[in-house]
Amino acid sequence: MLKKYKLRSYNFILVFILIVTSVFALAVVNSANSAYTLKQGAGIAISFIIMIIVSFIDYNWLLKYYWIWYVIVNIMLIGVLTVFGHGSHGATRWFKIGPIQLQPSEFLKLALILLVAKLVAANKEKLNSIKFLLLIACLTLFPILLVALQPNLSTAILLSLIVIAMLYCSGVSYKIFGIAILIAIPVLSAFLIYVVSVEHPILIEDYQRKRIVDFIEGKSEEVDMNDAGTYQQAYAVQAIGSGKLTGKGLNNKDTSSLKNAGYIAEAQNDFIFAVIGEELGFTGSCITIFLLFLIVIECIIAAVRAKDFGGRLICCGVAIYIGFQTFINIGVVSWILPNTGVPLPFFSCGITSLLTLFIAMGIVLNVSLQRNVERDDDMFADDFRG
Repeated sequence: MLKKYKLRSYNFILVFILIVTSVFALAVVNSANSAYTLKQGAGIAISFIIMIIVSFIDYNWLLKYYWIWYVIVNIMLIGVLTVFGHGSHGATRWFKIGPIQLQPSEFLKLALILLVAKLVAANKEKLNSIKFLLLIACLTLFPILLVALQPNLSTAILLSLIVIAMLYCSGVSYKIFGIAILIAIPVLSAFLIYVVSVEHPILIEDYQRKRIVDFIEGKSEEVDMNDAGTYQQAYAVQAIGSGKLTGKGLNNKDTSSLKNAGYIAEAQNDFIFAVIGEELGFTGSCITIFLLFLIVIECIIAAVRAKDFGGRLICCGVAIYIGFQTFINIGVVSWILPNTGVPLPFFSCGITSLLTLFIAMGIVLNVSLQRNVERDDDMFADDFRG
């Protein structure tokens, strides 16, 4: 479980980027809603300490017991849907332990990354076998369906994208992906036609249907205050635009601020990027994206330098996780995607999200700590697809 490491191999650059990102994120949370500052700050501090501890745990030991993490998370998801679930905003996605509220679907992101990395690394010769791919599909679809039933369609889609992208990076043949795409396009088209044409579809909730329909039919110039999805995105876009180049400043008292007027719903959570856009402007938005981009790049570099295939896939999975989640969150806030509840990594309030992200970073740090030094001079020469 624990090994002897050379401290000079530790990825201090990634740690520094995470510190800068965390301090910046906490300042934004404090401006968005100061009531959450202490809780978020404590969450960052605890998660950071856990990350450092995890970074010295051999990632191959974690992969060895991948099935334990998988089973535990599935039990938690079943518990949320049956006995222990705590509802909020029309969904049952959490359970409470005293004052702490946990969301198992966040832990599932990391559990699936470890599951896919272990199974693929242990069965490289079977990678293009339909039987093996069906096994992975069954093992990943079961918990993803549990998440979709909460309902949490956005996270279910994100989880599916993580698994598919990891399989692509692992080297699944283009032929298989081509066949999958040829099947997926008509299925997705039929689903969208069904959603648009049926007033109360049985596959999704009415509010989810309305958000999809509104997005397909186009944005109205009038803001419907009876539709949370519409006004959240409409005011978020206005807030970002009003920030111009440098913004109105953190913790400002500007009477024209949409955040100060209470028009940015969930300002400290899913729509925190709107606060960044309004108060720090285009400059602050670019800094936010750049910091998250650097974290993804560090994960990719760790993947290229990894000493084995399992470590490479873990780092790829974490990069995909952070990259896709960032794209979806900012896409929703800027109204280029339908409204859906996905947090902005490291910025949105949420202890479970923070804990999962920092544990994932700890594993990436351990992969870097055990990197193949011989590959450092030619780190971009290898093909990610194996």
